[in-house]
Amino acid sequence: MTTRRTRPAPRPPEGTPPRTELARQARAVLADAVRIAHWAAGTPGPGTAPLAAHALERAATALELSPAQVRAGWDRARLAGLIELHGDTARPGWRLRAWDRDDSAVLRGWVALFDAWSLVHAAPADIEAGAVAEAVEAVPQVLSLLQLSAGPVTVPALLDLLGQRVAELQEERCEVPLGPGRTAPAPAETGARAGTAESAAGPARSADLNALLLDWALEGLAAVGALTLGKGHATLTPLGNWAVWVKLEQICVAAQSPAGNIEQSAADMLLGCARLTPGPARAEYRAWLAARTVGSAVAELLAVARGEDALLRGLAFEALRVVGAPAEPEVRAVLAEPSLRPYALLWLAEYEGNDPDDAQEVLSREEATWLWVDTAAAVADHGETGLLVRHLDSAVQGTVPALLEEVRAVGHPRTVQVLVALAAAHPDPALAKAVRRAAFQVHTGGA
Repeated sequence: MTTRRTRPAPRPPEGTPPRTELARQARAVLADAVRIAHWAAGTPGPGTAPLAAHALERAATALELSPAQVRAGWDRARLAGLIELHGDTARPGWRLRAWDRDDSAVLRGWVALFDAWSLVHAAPADIEAGAVAEAVEAVPQVLSLLQLSAGPVTVPALLDLLGQRVAELQEERCEVPLGPGRTAPAPAETGARAGTAESAAGPARSADLNALLLDWALEGLAAVGALTLGKGHATLTPLGNWAVWVKLEQICVAAQSPAGNIEQSAADMLLGCARLTPGPARAEYRAWLAARTVGSAVAELLAVARGEDALLRGLAFEALRVVGAPAEPEVRAVLAEPSLRPYALLWLAEYEGNDPDDAQEVLSREEATWLWVDTAAAVADHGETGLLVRHLDSAVQGTVPALLEEVRAVGHPRTVQVLVALAAAHPDPALAKAVRRAAFQVHTGGA
């Protein structure tokens, strides 16, 4: 038997306040958001985002805040997971219910707001969206410099780093225009890149634009309580310093991914986790997620879920359970997609606090039948024949004839293959014959 040396629990940088003090600071940053969340949760029809005009006026009067303060607090409450919108109804999020007693919930809520700093403080309207996206992608390096410096850092130093990182991003995308010391690409290379480089390349990024973007980023990070701005310099707050350290630690943990899936695509990572028990699989999901931005990871997992492999579809939603609250808007958005709807309904039911054993009740009869066929397809493709036979017991219909009738009607694209595999695997000749007949009727379109 071999033993693996475990990495000792990381300790935050010297001088970092205890979690109770960090949570106190986070509660102070989000105080208005908490008040507005409590008001919205107890008020019928507060409206959707942005907050409806009539609700904005009512909230401003009830809470003795200006309309601008209410609007800002409403946005922060949503981004921090303090409230959840269900149509025109605002419901308290689990973090709001735990706010006064759970420091971890408070810190997670503040980190969610910290991650959304670019939404809290809107970018100047006259700046191209691509330039804004590059700045957002470059900000983690700016934060790392602030964290490593453990004190004030001058704006010129931050501007220099931002410019270097933006140039690297453009280089990676082959978007850096020709300049001194650069040679033109060969004609064949130019032709191969026409259509992408031509549309992507633009004039060299000016120092003035980088300065404007840096000012916007620093103001946005200051708005969420991550840093303070002085005359010509910026300094991380204790909350900001802790958050950046946590994210750097997550990258270190990700680099130690025990099954080696950290650099794999979502599909390859999920396949690598298919044979793992739930605990180790979740550890792999966390490691893989920690090395990526939440948005890109969720998008990649949902893209895999839309594919033809039913096993990967189910595993993708297991990984999304590890993502938790940040994935909720994207999961809710796929409810209109028939192939993902049953998985999304179950995910949302569990996210909203339902017991996993009771979550199936949110599915209609047709959705449950569709999910049964999809799961059977995953077993047929990747499992053992005995599992496929035992899968019969999980059908909601209760009898094989009723199951076959509803399976034929549900329209799953893998119905024929599933029924053929089930007929081949089942030890009862009479039942196998009935299943084969059903498969033939689906294949030929017969009754």
